[in-house]
Amino acid sequence: MARYIGPKCRLCRREGTKLFLKGTRCDTAKCGLSRREYPPGMHSWRRGKFSEYGVQLREKQKVKRAYGIHEAQFRNYFLKAERSKGNTGENLLIALECRLDNVIFLAGMASSRAAARQLVTHGHVFVNGRRVNIPSYRVKLHDAVKAEDKDKARKLVTLNLEQTRGREKPGWIEIDATKQEIHIINLPTREDVSVPVHEQLIVEFCSK
Repeated sequence: MARYIGPKCRLCRREGTKLFLKGTRCDTAKCGLSRREYPPGMHSWRRGKFSEYGVQLREKQKVKRAYGIHEAQFRNYFLKAERSKGNTGENLLIALECRLDNVIFLAGMASSRAAARQLVTHGHVFVNGRRVNIPSYRVKLHDAVKAEDKDKARKLVTLNLEQTRGREKPGWIEIDATKQEIHIINLPTREDVSVPVHEQLIVEFCSK
């Protein structure tokens, strides 16, 4: 499956918002969006306003890039959200928010969602005592997520927890920094979604 290997700051500049693709660097003056608050590409300042279609497309791309998923994965998430009860847009965002790699990132155990995915795929994460190597695994209420009890993994997680200590943590998870364990004490709501996005525009785009 194809994956983006270009400059990550370029994606944030394209969407006009911080997606925290480079971890703690996004909180410093070195952030690409902070240094160049305009879209990438030659003569980007000449570009006019987006059409309705363009605005909807940008919201969809923002979500895909923030959570690090591909088009086929996004389509599957949307179809499941559409079939579920309730608001389709909210169902979509909550499903993405419950991804295992996203939970690890929000807890501060990884500097970015990409780093969290790597931590999971390399087998360094356990859910309820069982090793899980699927980043898209959906956490459930009362799940316990724990880093592998090995020196290399523990040192990395400890470093990340220290670097992200000042970052605001969501209220639906509880973090035990000593045990390097995350407890899902509630399921996220729309207000808990960490990515700034207008989900109705995505629903309108995907429903055409």
